Amino acid sequence: MMPAVAAGLLSGGWRALDYVPFRPGVRICPLWGDKANGPAWAILRYEPGASVPRHRHPGLETILVLDGAQSDDHGTYRAGDMVCNPPGSSHAVWSESGCAVLIFWERPVEILA
Repeated sequence: MMPAVAAGLLSGGWRALDYVPFRPGVRICPLWGDKANGPAWAILRYEPGASVPRHRHPGLETILVLDGAQSDDHGTYRAGDMVCNPPGSSHAVWSESGCAVLIFWERPVEILA
């Protein structure tokens, strides 16, 4: 099996990828895995003001902010920031100005709202 490669993400390569609707105002580009069953890697692009409702993480979630700023119940994270949400944690996520994040789900999230 060949490795999955997403070249140039940190230098803006994520902009040229193909995205599909994920949630209102949020688009997704699956990179590897199965987001329905996990684990999975993807890029999420938030339009200004977009959000993801409160959800719980049955497995580890890791986020690297590529562009803009993403906020959750614990703070605001900007380009270059990495956030690890441990199994069992929950939060809501939003972006006032819009952003792009590289995200890894060990297991699919459970929407609570």
